[in-house]
Amino acid sequence: MKFLRSNRFKRQYRKLDSGIQNKVKKILVFMADDLKDSSLKIKKMRGIEAWEVRIDYRYRMSFGIMGDVVVLYAVGMHDEGLGKK
Repeated sequence: MKFLRSNRFKRQYRKLDSGIQNKVKKILVFMADDLKDSSLKIKKMRGIEAWEVRIDYRYRMSFGIMGDVVVLYAVGMHDEGLGKK
């Protein structure tokens, strides 16, 4: 599976502390292995063609799927990670 990072995702990722960045990297490894793994707790976002995944209790990441490419939209604290801020 291929990942494409939006400019927004790149900018937000750089602002995260190294501990959260490491958690994001681990999530991406799991996503690359099996996007349907229930441990990822991926859920569809309401009203748009996007998905969210929990990084931890406070952090989220949003993404879309285009064929075999996962487009990473946003990452950060809950609303920011869902692209709402």
